[in-house]
Amino acid sequence: MLSKWVIPVKEHPKTKITQDDVANHAGVTRSLVSYVLNGSNRTVAPETRQKILSAIDELGYRPNKFAQALKMGNQGVLADRHIGIVLRYERMFLRPYYTEILSGIYSAAHEKGFHIRFIRFYEELKDPVIFNQLIHSEEICGLLLLAIDKCLATPEDWKLLERLQAQIEQIVCIDWQTPGLSSVSIDRQAAAVQVTNYLFSQGYKDIIYIGQSDQRISGFKQAFVERGLDISGLYTAYAYDMETGYNVVQSLHKDRKTLPKAIFAGSDEVALGILLYLHEQGIIVPGNTAVISMDNIEIAAYTIPQLTTMNVQKHAMGYRAVEMIVNHNARQGENALTLLLPTNLIIRKST
Repeated sequence: MLSKWVIPVKEHPKTKITQDDVANHAGVTRSLVSYVLNGSNRTVAPETRQKILSAIDELGYRPNKFAQALKMGNQGVLADRHIGIVLRYERMFLRPYYTEILSGIYSAAHEKGFHIRFIRFYEELKDPVIFNQLIHSEEICGLLLLAIDKCLATPEDWKLLERLQAQIEQIVCIDWQTPGLSSVSIDRQAAAVQVTNYLFSQGYKDIIYIGQSDQRISGFKQAFVERGLDISGLYTAYAYDMETGYNVVQSLHKDRKTLPKAIFAGSDEVALGILLYLHEQGIIVPGNTAVISMDNIEIAAYTIPQLTTMNVQKHAMGYRAVEMIVNHNARQGENALTLLLPTNLIIRKST
């Protein structure tokens, strides 16, 4: 089971659904169906468009591009070597962490003779036209879901994931995990424990966490509990990029007047924002406040001072995910494969 919201996926007849079937089901003309499918500029009334989209969804209609390609003698579109990628949202293209993962995906696909059929955002797949066109065994042999865990907030979101699972046999979750699907990721909680314990080993006791609200916080707190320390007053704050990292430490400084002896940033990007604020305020790193983080993106070696960070094998994460599909190891259900890549601390000058 993927979630507490279990919504059965409708079974469709094996007979090929045509545009005429969609038109009849929606009570419209075939030409209107064609306009909606082709994204025509012709105006279609919103209620009519919704009727057509609902009919497409209910009937499971998809253009038979596979058969058309065979008639034209084009073997290049055959699905057995095509992979789809689904991302959380468009800002992931701007994040160095995710671009390294995508680099690993493309490297593996190229080396193995596979092709990336599409990159789409999770929300887009709620459109039945896009879903039926792309999420099909005639289009792709495998699907990579990159960090979409934050997309799974409603029953509709979980229903879409279940539909993906029903349509595509090989699915790999990258940088996140869910029961019943294969995955490649890291143990964020264990990595956060290691980061926090390193700070303890360096003599730091006054430590706060600024970063993503996930297993990193659990690991941060776990390290304190394992040392018998009280966590009731432990400071943690949510930040996810340079701007929010900067804003959080600025607000903290204004409220407290003084900063802690060490800051554990949930990611290098959050750390970059923190370092900028500390530099502007003349706060010496690590003399006044040490900064440590996770990810080890390329720029972490070029900050002033150079950033101590937990190395995550980002390129390998994407590469191994493709390998799972190539080797037919991306199984589902009880046979799902979970691969946790090791992490290691890169000690530089910020601690």
